[in-house]
Amino acid sequence: MQRIELQDGAYLELDPEWLPEADAVQLALMREIPFEARAIKLFGREVMQPRLVAWVGDAEAVYAYSGVRHEPLPWTPTLRALRAKLAQSDLAFNGVLCNLYRDGRDSMGLHSDSEPELGPDPIVASLSLGATRRFQLRHRRSDHALEVALTHGSLLVMRGTTQRFYRHAVPKQRTNTAPRIN
Repeated sequence: MQRIELQDGAYLELDPEWLPEADAVQLALMREIPFEARAIKLFGREVMQPRLVAWVGDAEAVYAYSGVRHEPLPWTPTLRALRAKLAQSDLAFNGVLCNLYRDGRDSMGLHSDSEPELGPDPIVASLSLGATRRFQLRHRRSDHALEVALTHGSLLVMRGTTQRFYRHAVPKQRTNTAPRIN
C-alpha cells in the first residue's frame, strides 16, 4: 500500500491492486445492491444526486447527509466478504455508501465526509470497481491539490485529518461510457 502525505496531518493510502477478483465482485454487486436515484438538499433546494446510491450497514448505522436520512439495508453476501477483508487490515466499518456511477456523466462534487456520526477524523475507504475515474482532493485553505486515478480493483483510504482539511470529488468525464461502483 502506497502512502501519500498531504498537509496538516492528512494522508492517503492507495493500493491499485487490492482486489484481484474485481471483475467477479463488480458483477455480484450489480446483482445484489438495489441502487436508486435519491434527492438531496443542495444550497437550500432539492436536487437529484448525480449517481445512484444505496446505504448498507448494521441495523443501528443510520447515516444522514445533505438533508437525507439513510436507513441501512442489510449486508449482502459480497459486501459482508469485503467488510471481512477490510477488517484484516484493521479497517472496521459499520456501513457502506455504495455509489454507482453509470457513466462519465455521473459525478460527485467537492465535499468532505464530515457528518457528526462519523467522528472528528473519520477513516474513509473507497473501493473502485469498473471504469477508471479521476479522484480529486483540494485543501480547504491552501492551494494544495492532488488528483489520483482510481482503477478497477483499487482501494483508497483517507486517513488522519483528511476529512477536516480536504474536500474530495469525482468529476464528470464525458468520454467515459463504462460504469463504476465505489
